Amino acid sequence: MDLAGVLSLVCAALFTGAAAYITIAEHPAREGLDDGPMLAQWKPSYTRGFQMQASLAMAGFLLGVWTSYSTGDWRWLAGGLLLGANWPFTLFAILPINKQLEAMSADDPAPELRSLMSRWGQLHSIRSTLGALSTLVFFWALVT
Repeated sequence: MDLAGVLSLVCAALFTGAAAYITIAEHPAREGLDDGPMLAQWKPSYTRGFQMQASLAMAGFLLGVWTSYSTGDWRWLAGGLLLGANWPFTLFAILPINKQLEAMSADDPAPELRSLMSRWGQLHSIRSTLGALSTLVFFWALVT
């Protein structure tokens, strides 16, 4: 059993668990708040979540690529690419929304806050899906 492969699976599973929690529990609960508190909760949550999820996605990607190279099994590369796809997806699809949300004041949020938060939640669910697919591919490669 390849240690780097096991670690890539662990990274993907941790990433997926965190992303799924945000998608299924945290963000819907946040959307139940009034506008100011919703934005005030999102800002520190996003900052902390970004640090954790970005690190897990990068580590899982690199470990998956390494394991694919060392074993010759394309599934590790596929899993790594799925997990690593969260980086460009976040930069190009979610970051523009993040910047708009970060620029708002919780004391006087812009009228488009609710629509931006809704869109953010929809896009974040794609991150959860990419993580879950990566986890499944890594698991498949590990057990067969």
